[in-house]
Amino acid sequence: MSVACGAECVFVLGCARWLWKRCTYIGSYDSATWPPATSDEFEPVPRLCRLILAIYEPDLRNPTTSGYNLNPDNILKRVSYTETEGHAPPYLIYIDHVNREIVLAVRGLNLAKESDYKLLLDNKLGQQMFDGGYVHHGLLKSAVWLLNRESETLKRLWLENGEEYGMVFVGHSLGSGVVALLTILVVNHRERLGGIPKEKIKCYAIAPARCMSLNLAVKYANVIHSIVLQDDFLPRTATPLEDIFKSIFCLPCLLFLVCLRDTFISESRKLRDPRRLYAPGRMYHIVERKFCRCGRFPPEVRTAIPVDGRFEHIVLSCNTTSDHAIIWIEREAEKALQTMKDRSSETVTVPPTVQKFERLQTIQKEHKDALERAVSLNVPHAVDSEDKEPPENNEAEESNNGGKDITNSQSKSSGVKSNWDEVVEKLLKKHRQGDLDLEKGTNITP
Repeated sequence: MSVACGAECVFVLGCARWLWKRCTYIGSYDSATWPPATSDEFEPVPRLCRLILAIYEPDLRNPTTSGYNLNPDNILKRVSYTETEGHAPPYLIYIDHVNREIVLAVRGLNLAKESDYKLLLDNKLGQQMFDGGYVHHGLLKSAVWLLNRESETLKRLWLENGEEYGMVFVGHSLGSGVVALLTILVVNHRERLGGIPKEKIKCYAIAPARCMSLNLAVKYANVIHSIVLQDDFLPRTATPLEDIFKSIFCLPCLLFLVCLRDTFISESRKLRDPRRLYAPGRMYHIVERKFCRCGRFPPEVRTAIPVDGRFEHIVLSCNTTSDHAIIWIEREAEKALQTMKDRSSETVTVPPTVQKFERLQTIQKEHKDALERAVSLNVPHAVDSEDKEPPENNEAEESNNGGKDITNSQSKSSGVKSNWDEVVEKLLKKHRQGDLDLEKGTNITP
């Protein structure tokens, strides 16, 4: 009898300890060991958040609120739900002449639109293998549709501006998944946008959705940047997106059940699951609250390319949903950027702790280390270096051979629209055999 009572006490104490740890876990713990971000690399985030907010404004020439800091004349295209016909969320294309960027911005989920839910529901676990990993099927279809529609426009803008401007894709929530997969398409077939260099392509996923497997998230960390505000639930919830939004009205219950379930899944098992989806790219974590301290504090930004422990823990907090709102992310990102600039100006008489060139080298080394870490942890399909550049099509080869420029090769193919469905089909064929081998239980590399 005493043995049974003792076992019961141990069980109760164990449950109490787990409950205490889960209830006291805060979002800042996820990035506690990460180094701080610099103002140079974080500078685009607040203005890109404002550009996403501008999509919600009915009339930018007579806005209901100020602070967008954009020129309405530079908005080349603005597409609503009526024009997208449910294939993608509303978006706009903006030419930022000040920062020399061409920006395609996509808004987040609209709770009142059935088409957004259909996009999320168009996925099953392990349904879509793409570029050596798994991705969300519905978000990939949306990205393909978006590039089929706008690839010619983006190519024309880049060529008209002397091939000097950068190409930036930014999205919030649902839109973040679309632009992340869109970026992978563009990076693998840059000739379809006029041969734009890889270093001129950037993607910013604000409050990112889990849309790709871990090997892809690490592989494209030098191009895709994810921004997470403190306790945001979406980057941490490995539950399929469709299950989350089916239960949107009972989200706290769902998060608690997911938290309980993940307790009994080991970290190694999570890493070995090739179908498990993750938030993409390099992570920027905005931290503004600390344990047992009320209110918001001056935010700080930490950055890393995590492999194990990549936002795996649900935070049971009253801020999990409010931290997902784009308006809060913009406010806290602006505060964090201003804080970083103020700190750097305080030491203007001495050289900065990290020189700009050294920071660029550090970013490259972090990416290489993350790739090697993924291989050492036996992450499925992980590679220890970036894949070789994909072979260009005949048009690109013609433009390279004989010293002809890109515009000459484009004149030969005038009137022929780039079909991104064909691009995706080529990538799918490339890895279809790998998918069959995976089902048979063999160990393969992409």
